[in-house]
Amino acid sequence: MEPDSSGYPTLRFLNEFAEIRKTQNHLPHWQQDEATYFLTFRLADSIPVSLLDEWRKKRNVWLMDHPKSWTTETEAEYHKRFSTTIDQFLDQGLGSCLLGDSGIAAIVAEAFHHFDHSRYLLHTWVIMPNHVHLMLSLEKTVDLGETVASWKRFTANKINRQAHASGTIWQQDYFDRLIRDWDHFINVARYIRRNPVKAKLPVGAFAVYEAPWVVRLLSSQGAADSDPPEPMGGP
Repeated sequence: MEPDSSGYPTLRFLNEFAEIRKTQNHLPHWQQDEATYFLTFRLADSIPVSLLDEWRKKRNVWLMDHPKSWTTETEAEYHKRFSTTIDQFLDQGLGSCLLGDSGIAAIVAEAFHHFDHSRYLLHTWVIMPNHVHLMLSLEKTVDLGETVASWKRFTANKINRQAHASGTIWQQDYFDRLIRDWDHFINVARYIRRNPVKAKLPVGAFAVYEAPWVVRLLSSQGAADSDPPEPMGGP
């Protein structure tokens, strides 16, 4: 999955006609071999339980009235109603915001890059004070859930050792969304780049990474502020 002679990697996006493996934890997750994903996971204290419980109640009622398979319009409505709401909660900067510490953010970045170009290909990520957005493509046979769980275990242990603590660091689950095509890829890359600005974070309160092909792609496409943002994405 290395970049070819053009400087851009050859990627696989959502194939609606191929097998989609569906798993269920607190949130449903979809996976295809060697696909590209937009991920969000957050600190355990980043959203108050009362807000999250109310969100879940509204979401469950809506899902009962809108069983899958969804049309493109129905999926867009889901993300407008529910994914965007979670994103707004996170951008309020609630909770301990441990990731705003540059040393702790470096631990998370180290975990992301440890298996880059071997188990997966990193495209872009942003480490916000209480959550993370990331886009990557998996190598064949690599499981998304196991990858996220590995990052969380490694970083939680290292963060707790550094803080001389033993508490829960990460929320158990995560949000994921299969990237549909290059247009979707570009929108997500723009969204990740702009997230600190949207949340009004000062320089030093976040960390961001873009692979060279993402930098070139956004430069060639332009990242005009008038372009619509891509919601963080959920199941």
